[in-house]
This record gives sequence, C-alpha cells and structure tokens, in this order.
Amino acid sequence: MTIDYLIIGQGICGTMLSWNLMRAGKTVLVLDEAKPYTASKVASGVINPVTGRRIVRTWEIDTIMPFAVNEYRSLEKELGVSLIRQSNILDFHPTPQMMLAFKDRLPEEKEYLRVPENTAALSEYFHFDFGVGEINPCWLIDLHTLIDNWRKVLQENHALLEQKFEWKDCSVSDNGVNYAGIHASAIICCEGAAGFHNPYFQLLPYAPNKGQAIIAEIKDLPATNIYKQGINLVPWKKDLWWIGSTYEWDFTDLNPSPDFRKKVETQLAHWLKLPFTIVDHIAAERPANMERRPFAGMHPVHSSIGLLNGMGTKGCSLAPFFAKQFATSLIHKEPIMPAADVQRFSRILSR
Repeated sequence: MTIDYLIIGQGICGTMLSWNLMRAGKTVLVLDEAKPYTASKVASGVINPVTGRRIVRTWEIDTIMPFAVNEYRSLEKELGVSLIRQSNILDFHPTPQMMLAFKDRLPEEKEYLRVPENTAALSEYFHFDFGVGEINPCWLIDLHTLIDNWRKVLQENHALLEQKFEWKDCSVSDNGVNYAGIHASAIICCEGAAGFHNPYFQLLPYAPNKGQAIIAEIKDLPATNIYKQGINLVPWKKDLWWIGSTYEWDFTDLNPSPDFRKKVETQLAHWLKLPFTIVDHIAAERPANMERRPFAGMHPVHSSIGLLNGMGTKGCSLAPFFAKQFATSLIHKEPIMPAADVQRFSRILSR
C-alpha cells in the first residue's frame, strides 16, 4: 500500500491535518489507538481570546480565532453536523481586586471585554458580590462530535487503522517511511502526550501537564454562556456541564484526584443556587510545552518525519491554523510561521 502521508494520532491536530491534506487531494492513513480519555476528548472546547489574571490577548488571536471559526464552519457543512457556536464567558469577579482589574482593562480592551447589561437576572442562578464581566466573542467547539464524525469519514475512505503505532516497526529513509506494509512519503506525528516519548522529537521542550474536569448535571442553568469564577462551567450536553480545569505541572499519576473533586463541590455549593449532581470525573495529560508555542514542520535531519503537536490548552484555536499552514508547507513548500516552525529547534534536534 502506497500513500502520501502516514499520520499518527487523531486528536484535534490529527483530525485537522488529515482533513486539510485529503481536501487537497492527498492520500492519508491515520493510525490511532482508540482510548476513552485523551487531551482532545477531555478538553472543554472553548476558544477564549484573552488569558491570565492580567486579561491580555492570547498570542496571535486576532488572526487565529477568525481563521479557526471559518474552518469549523466549513467542517460543519462538510460533515452535516453542528460543531461551533458562540458562547461568551460571563466572568464573576471573586474579589474586589479582580473586579477593579477587569474595569481597568475595559478601556484598553474594548474589542473583547465589556460589562453585560442584565446581570441582575443572573442572581436567580448564582451568588455573587463583586459584579460580572463578559468576554466577547468566545466560541465553543463540540470536539467529541468533530472527532467522532471525522473518524467515520476516515473509516469510509479506508484511511484509518485503529492500532497502537510502534516505532520499532517503522523504517525511515530520505525517500519515505515503511510501516506494516505501508509506504508513505512522510510520517507526521500528531500524537499528543505520547509525543513526549517520540524518539525523533523527545528533546523538544515539552512540559507535561495534567488536566482534570468534572461532568455535572445542573438542570435549569441556561446553556447560553460559559460561566467563570475560579472554575469554568461549560455547556456540555443536555443538562450536563463540563467543569474545570486544573493545570497541574507536578503530578505522580493521571488518575482523577479526590482533592479536585472536593474543590469543585465546595466551589459549586458556594457559588451556585441550583442543585447539582456529579456524574463523571475525568483526567488526561496535555501536550504542553515550555514556550507555549506549537510545534509544526519537518524534522531538520530526518526529512520524511514531521510533527504537529504542543498545542497545550489552546488546541481548539491553534490546531486549525497550523494544520492548514503545515499542509500548505508539505504540498507547496510555503513557510510555516517561524514562532511555530519546529526548525527553530534545529540545533537541539540535530544532536
């Protein structure tokens, strides 16, 4: 079997890259071991244009966010499913200091920050003393629907192998790669946290990060917005809410921790006026990195091995943009944004 590209992993990066390559007429085969909990499957699906306690714009968001919105809308039409909707964040200030910090940012960040008009109506659902700010626009991506429906397309096109990839069974040369009777011009690694152990890219400055989330049933809470006060309440499915998340840099395992569940229960009891029932507790390892910039492009020494990874918590916004850039680079030899191009680590990867 001869194909153009062998892609390892079908998270958000593998999905967006295989879609871009296939719509450009290239043949691909995606190898993906079915797992219940991966970073893409546990992620909230939120695209938020600002970040941090200082409420500053996310890196390159003015370019990346509108591009991502258009890509998801194109995929919606192609797959015939709903994938994206606007869901602005209502930020409940936990302290007077945070309320003042938000107000200080308002004049400087009029494009994304504002004070919502009818905050009194929120008192039916929440306890709050220091006001509410709004981040607008924010977007909510249904990652489960996206990944599941694209997986069906891959299966229909005989472009998916549900098995674990093993480097020991892969031979690499400048003319391409051979794996289990498959010859490809290049192999592209979109393997998420498994990339920490990739023998060709493990010297990159990865920073393993554990994320946890609670799935809770909260009936009668309007699913029109994302609600934030220390934790995020994100609309999930009917009457279900994704609640999280943690950013744990020092962890010993990937199991859901009782401490996080207790923290969420305590916060909800303090903040929420509605009853809630916890129905699930999930955890996964994120492919974060110390630079907080993606890894995209071909290996500086092994020209038939490429990488699209390291999206961290911003995968929903970053993956569509850099999957398109990478696909265009592969097909037309156009450059990838230097801040994301893996060539910036040529010295390290050449060891």
